[in-house]
Amino acid sequence: MSASSERSAPAAPHTPGAPAAAPADSPSVEIPVLLPADLHARPAGQIAQTTARFAAAALLQYGERTANAASVLAVMSLGATRGRTVIVRAQGPDAQEAAAALAEVLATAT
Repeated sequence: MSASSERSAPAAPHTPGAPAAAPADSPSVEIPVLLPADLHARPAGQIAQTTARFAAAALLQYGERTANAASVLAVMSLGATRGRTVIVRAQGPDAQEAAAALAEVLATAT
């Protein structure tokens, strides 16, 4: 065997701040949440800490923007404001629990 035939295919590019892809057949959950306050540093930090407790990949969507829920800066960059709806998406083995926990953090943000 030649050295070139032993090389593996290059890995797919990874977008910084993007969660690892969950298997296509893993559970997926989507929960809309009406924000009681602007999504600033404190709730963004709480979102990132909550996300870290779960194996599921979690995203937040606000309008046309999507952010990795594990990244404080990505969450803050959404620019989500009070009275608007953010959609929580989670996919993975504990997606239901992750989405519910993130929705709770968002729904009680101050």
